[in-house]
Amino acid sequence: MKKRLTLLVFLFVAFQWNEVIAQVSPGDTNLYRVVKYNNQEYIGRILSDDGREVLLETSSLGKIYIVKADIESITIIHREIDFVGDEYRGTGVFTTRYQFSTNAFPLQKHENYALVNLYGPEVHFSVSKNLSVGVMATWIASPIVLALKYSIPTRNEKLNFGFGTLLGSAGYLNQGKGYGGLHWGMATYGDRKNNVTLSLGYSYLNTGIQSGEAMYESGTYPITLTNGYWGFANLTPINFKTPTIKAPILGIAGIASVGKKASFVFDMMFIFGKKVEENRSQIYQYVYDPITGDPSHTYVGPINSVTQTTNSINCLIMPGMRFQKSENQAFQISLAGVIGYSTTQVSSQLTSKRYSFPVPMCTWFYKF
Repeated sequence: MKKRLTLLVFLFVAFQWNEVIAQVSPGDTNLYRVVKYNNQEYIGRILSDDGREVLLETSSLGKIYIVKADIESITIIHREIDFVGDEYRGTGVFTTRYQFSTNAFPLQKHENYALVNLYGPEVHFSVSKNLSVGVMATWIASPIVLALKYSIPTRNEKLNFGFGTLLGSAGYLNQGKGYGGLHWGMATYGDRKNNVTLSLGYSYLNTGIQSGEAMYESGTYPITLTNGYWGFANLTPINFKTPTIKAPILGIAGIASVGKKASFVFDMMFIFGKKVEENRSQIYQYVYDPITGDPSHTYVGPINSVTQTTNSINCLIMPGMRFQKSENQAFQISLAGVIGYSTTQVSSQLTSKRYSFPVPMCTWFYKF
C-alpha cells in the first residue's frame, strides 16, 4: 500500500513540475501579433497556451492573460521586417497604395483606410481575403467613383498579380450625363516596403457636355403676323452623341524605404488618348419679302460636317515622399506634373502642340 501511495505522490509531483516548466520555458522565441475581436492587438512572446487562455509577454504591459474565445487571430511577426526602430508597423495598410495607382498586395482583414487629398477624400475597405472596395470623390461629392481591386498572390511571396476597376459618374453635375471608367491589370515584385509595379489598363471618358452651336433640322419655317406680333416657328433641334475619349494607359510605380519613417514613392502613367468628333456648321437666316420687306420665313440649311481627330500622349509623373508617423497615420507629398503632346487633324490639315503644367499633391492617410 505504501508503495502505491508513494508512486501516486511521485506522479503528482512530476505532473505539477512539468506544468511549471511549461509556464516558464522560453522554448518559443517567436514574436506574435494577437488581435482580439474588438480590434485590440498585442505584440509579444507566447509563454503558454492551455487551450483556454494565452499568456503573452509584452514589452509595454508585461505578462497578460488573454481568453482564447476573445482572440480573432494569432500571427508570427518578424522584427527585422515588421518593425521600424522599436515600433511595430506590420505589413502596413498604406503599403498597398502609391500616389494615384495601387499595387497587387491585398488589404488585410480589418485593415481599412481613408485618405484625404487636396481634391477630395477616399475610403477603402477590405471585404474579403483578396478583394477591396472603395469610394473616391471630390469635396463637392461629384463626380464620384467606385473602386474595386482583386489581388492574386503566388507561391513566390515577392511576386503578386491583381486587377482593378474604377467606375465613375458625374453625379449631380450636368444631371449625371457624364461617365467614365478605368480597368487595369498589374504585376508587383518585391515586399511591402520595397517594390515595383507594372500596370496596363484601358480608360474612357464621356463628359456628356455638348460642344459647338446647336443644330436644327434643315427646312423652311414660316413667319406669321398675329395681332401685330411676328410669330417665329419653333425649330426642331438635333441631339448628337457626345464623343467618348478613349485611352490605353501604361503605368509604372514603386516605393523604397529610405529611413525609419520615410519612403520614396514614384508613380508614373503614360496615357495615350484619342478623341474623334464632328465639327458641324449650318446656315441659319431670316428671309424677307422683296416687296413688303416683311420677314416671310426662316431658312435652315443642311448640316455640313468635318471629322476632327485628336491624338495625345500625356505623361503624368508623381515622385514624392511618404512620412509614416505611426501604423495608423501617414503623410505624403508629391511634386507631380503633366507633360503632353497632341495632334489634331481636320481634313488634310494637321496641327500639333506641346504643353506641361504642375499638379502638386498632398495626401493624409488614416487607418481605421
